[in-house]
Amino acid sequence: MFTMEDRGLIFDTTQQPIEGRIAYFTSLCVLRSGTILCGCQNGPGKHSPQSSIRLSRSLDGGRSWELLACRFETGIGGVPGSLAGAEVVEVAPGRLLLVATWFDRSDPDRPLFDPVTEGILKSKMLLSVSTDDGQTWSDWRELLTGDLKGCALTGPIVRWNDGSIAIAFESFKEFDDLRPGRHAAWIVVSRDGGESFSPPLLVAQHPEHKVYFWDQRLCPGPTPGTFTALFWTHDLAEKRDLDVHLRHGVVTGDAIATTPIQTTPIPGQIAAPWRLDDGRLLAFVVDRSRPGTMTLWCSPDGGETWPASDRLVVYTHDERAAITQGRENIDFKQYWEDMGKWSFGHPALRSLSEGRLLLAWYAGVPDCMSLHWARVRINERDPR
Repeated sequence: MFTMEDRGLIFDTTQQPIEGRIAYFTSLCVLRSGTILCGCQNGPGKHSPQSSIRLSRSLDGGRSWELLACRFETGIGGVPGSLAGAEVVEVAPGRLLLVATWFDRSDPDRPLFDPVTEGILKSKMLLSVSTDDGQTWSDWRELLTGDLKGCALTGPIVRWNDGSIAIAFESFKEFDDLRPGRHAAWIVVSRDGGESFSPPLLVAQHPEHKVYFWDQRLCPGPTPGTFTALFWTHDLAEKRDLDVHLRHGVVTGDAIATTPIQTTPIPGQIAAPWRLDDGRLLAFVVDRSRPGTMTLWCSPDGGETWPASDRLVVYTHDERAAITQGRENIDFKQYWEDMGKWSFGHPALRSLSEGRLLLAWYAGVPDCMSLHWARVRINERDPR
């Protein structure tokens, strides 16, 4: 199904000063010009109050990379903050939109997640524009999400062939909110290049709030408005991660219709989907079992089946962080602590020319995490 061709580093943080040794929240965007951008969160530690975002660029199909000099303002309205995520989309030839999450760091001693209330720091969704292939960017403006709280970007921006885009994010609850958490996955849609957006459209939420559909990743379907979403699915009642879940949907105007959420046989957490022109559906998935893996899966029938014989293990990881939680009987509060320790993950994938894929993820050791890439050739569909 797949053939590994080459691999390397996008952003080697071993060459960075200590304040830039941790890179993660990986993103990829292939521009019409052939330039490829890779975004990440970067700082002295995961979820650090000093974290910002950085961009790397490749001009040769992903074989070599340079770190761009552009820097992004982390203070908003006089309030100090940190940045997470760096998702880029080309909304028109040469016009790029970047979306990131801003967290309020006015109290630098507050962690991202409060183990008492189980809420997260106050946040905003921010947008910036570039017209020079990502070398310079405009000032931030806020992407409004209505009355939703605890919002954070969750994955790549979907772009359909009619030019419309969808930004995926999740909502939860804020740091000081004593009410129970109510997690949900959403999108907002723009049909004018990011100038305006629809109200939030609900992609997934458990009716009894017993299961969380975390870190949704979406890919466009064959026609404008159609999409496939994959979820890191966590069962609060059973205290364990479930296999990756899937949902198809379609956006029409300011309305969304979705199929029932279905389980897949794919173990793991974050899963990045991609649809090939011939209809096959791919999933690049991080599984934090031991050993940890980054695996590329393929469904020949739009997500109904995922033959294990067709998967490709792209990367195997020896986790050296002091992880406390396993696959079963997960303590939710301690699980959040583990998320700040994991030293690999965040899959991203995009198509290249001539039947090839570019994959990206972060990996390293607890005090130094870099961005990695792999180029994979897609074999022809089995005629059987």
